[in-house]
Amino acid sequence: MTAFERFRDGLRTFATDVAEGFFEITHNGFALLGVVVVFVAAAFAFKPDLRSSGEAQLMTWLQARQADAMGIVADLTGIERATATDPRELPKQQAAVAYWLSKKYRVAPEPISALVAESYELGSKYKIDPTLILAVMAVESSFNPFAQSPVGAQGLMQVMTKVHAEKYGLFGGKLAAFDPVSNLRVGVKVLQDCITRGGSVEGGLRLYVGAGPETEDGGYVEKVLAEHERLRQVAAGQTVPLAARSNNPSAPPPS
Repeated sequence: MTAFERFRDGLRTFATDVAEGFFEITHNGFALLGVVVVFVAAAFAFKPDLRSSGEAQLMTWLQARQADAMGIVADLTGIERATATDPRELPKQQAAVAYWLSKKYRVAPEPISALVAESYELGSKYKIDPTLILAVMAVESSFNPFAQSPVGAQGLMQVMTKVHAEKYGLFGGKLAAFDPVSNLRVGVKVLQDCITRGGSVEGGLRLYVGAGPETEDGGYVEKVLAEHERLRQVAAGQTVPLAARSNNPSAPPPS
């Protein structure tokens, strides 16, 4: 065998050894990766809290990447601030009211559902028919949480924010007037006080809108009571046509 042949055979042997060594290394590497995957999966299976944390971190990372790709400043806490409820999760009576109001006032059923549920809860607490609370909201603001009258009544229930600043202090300050739930809670408390002082629902509504016993209310009480009756019928399962919607965010403010 010539020197050239020996060199050629040696080079072939070296290349074969390198190839076999590389295969062994990568094979063991894949095996190690498989072991790691199995171990992680087992850890997640036996520790649900660890799995949930891992899934949350992964989802956060994926959403951040998506936000970067779309050029949007992401805020994953936005859903926590949203005033919305799936109407399908409400009791049948409340769901019927929510869908009817959604159609009549052309607002999404999810935020209306949240307001309906809150009205029923507050109604039970303050001994006020929840459909009356919703009727007041309908006439006052047509469910616009940012409505404001010329004299400064604000939000869903058109409460005078300056007059009731102390109540809004319990919700963080006067800007809470534009938070639907905060405005609703303050408004219902004002409505309860008015009904107590007025001696009846009708008397309370007159006080709420700023009209005294001898003062003209501009048809306010009649509008609220008419809407209240329609909502009562809807809640009772009756078919009620969509009447012309009230649009009165500039009504005189509640006292």
